[in-house]
Amino acid sequence: MERESMEFDVLIVGGGPAGLSAACRLRQLAEESGNEISVCVVEKGSEVGAHILSGAVLEPTALNELFPNWKEMGAPLNTAVTGDEFYFLTGQEKSIKLPNAFIPKPTHNDGNYIVSLGNVCRWLAEQAEALGVEVYPGFAAAEVLFHDDGRVKGIATGDMGVGVDGEPKDSYMPGMELHAKYTLFAEGCRGHLGKELIAHFNLNDGKDPQHYGIGIKELWDIDPAKHREGTVMHGLGWPLSESSSTGGWFLYHIENNQVVLGLITDLSYSNPHVSPFEEMQRCKLNPVLKDVLDGGKRVSYGARALIKGGINALPKMTFPGGMLIGCDAGTMNPLKIKGSHTAMKSGLLAAEAVAAKLAEGAVGEEATNFDALFEKSWLYDELYNVRNFVGVMHKLGTYMGAAYTFLDQNIFGGKLPFSFRDTTHDYAALKPAAECKKIDYPKPDNKITFDRLSSVFLSNTNHEEDQKCHLQLKDPDIPIKQNLPMYDEPAQRYCPAGVYEVVESEEDGSKRFQINAQNCVHCKTCDIKDPAQNINWVTPEGGGGPNYPNM
Repeated sequence: MERESMEFDVLIVGGGPAGLSAACRLRQLAEESGNEISVCVVEKGSEVGAHILSGAVLEPTALNELFPNWKEMGAPLNTAVTGDEFYFLTGQEKSIKLPNAFIPKPTHNDGNYIVSLGNVCRWLAEQAEALGVEVYPGFAAAEVLFHDDGRVKGIATGDMGVGVDGEPKDSYMPGMELHAKYTLFAEGCRGHLGKELIAHFNLNDGKDPQHYGIGIKELWDIDPAKHREGTVMHGLGWPLSESSSTGGWFLYHIENNQVVLGLITDLSYSNPHVSPFEEMQRCKLNPVLKDVLDGGKRVSYGARALIKGGINALPKMTFPGGMLIGCDAGTMNPLKIKGSHTAMKSGLLAAEAVAAKLAEGAVGEEATNFDALFEKSWLYDELYNVRNFVGVMHKLGTYMGAAYTFLDQNIFGGKLPFSFRDTTHDYAALKPAAECKKIDYPKPDNKITFDRLSSVFLSNTNHEEDQKCHLQLKDPDIPIKQNLPMYDEPAQRYCPAGVYEVVESEEDGSKRFQINAQNCVHCKTCDIKDPAQNINWVTPEGGGGPNYPNM
């Protein structure tokens, strides 16, 4: 069966904040100019928002630009931030609450909103469709298509109904080709097509290696007596500090007597015994968090990698026939740990650049006009002012790094004349297991702390069982022959969903590497952290993966 094809002026891969903002802005510009622009968005989740996971405190800067009357339009920004609290956890029982004057200015949340980013994206998709955008959820972009002259032509969606053996089943349907004058890639952090495009066009030449974190999040119903709607809590230190790892936690009081909480573990950690999932569970045992959760009920769980290298690691975003936008490129502000408003702004800038090119009659000519728009924008200024944050935290550690950041941001406004870079890839940061201290993680109590499998159950994750594994090993021997003896195979710990296991035979004691792809929550951590760079994450069949409600 041959693939069918469809043609558009602009194709957008990914229904997140960046992609949907670009789609809406393109249609607005089409209406303003009278130049018709056909726009299509494809989204691998079963619905828009199904795969969206973020803290999330939303800074409405870009939303104000896109839809100035968003309140009247019913945007789901229902919980305004009413207070900021910041803590250093110094042990399982101890903490220090910092005065607001000692918190870096860019991290203050005045005027921001605690949101479900998934619900915000569902709302943005409604606005996009009302503006005339075609939105297709359940379609996973599996392949980049190129013209003979090297310009990006569009994408092909994945074939449906292919069995584990690679053979078509009775339900087989070939993918579709979607062609466009311009294709915007907005897949989110570590997009697998974005990764290919960065390599294909050498977009990261002269840039620092990209850096990442793994964010693990839970949604809880809590005792109404403990609920403080609008309160935002952040913290650093224990338990990550015990392994000299960096990262931080958050706890936000949202509407309906609920809180969202999570831990971000920087994937630059060096001890292969670290388990970000277990660190998250252990973090909840400190009274600052535990006292809020006691008597409550956990109702949802999820995990997602986040891209945090900042402007020093930001690749060139344009290439012939398309662009990388949002977290597919890496526009998150790593100090604020906020990427939604920056992703949206990158989408708005991309829409302006592409609309101008289309008005000139261009078909895939590189939108180099984007660079000037970007460098004149508040997005560039915001990222430039925090350019040293990642390097500072990785080089100086949590406490000294935090002190330097306070000085740099509050006293010198991001203008200190020092340059901190981290030029080590996250996957290369691991030390041999024999050189590192093992970590004794407590067993879950099933009240505050839980195991992986019961957690994955709450993410509503599902994949068609009889399909090709989307977690591909370049060399199937590496996990047992290389990673296991050197690093005690870290995949069995860094994966937050129990996808990877080392299974020992009862008969002869031999070991094999098992991939439980059904459990995958599409966080992309394995693709990032595997020390041999042996795991390649590709898209499973469209619609597979988690289904996050209110996350």
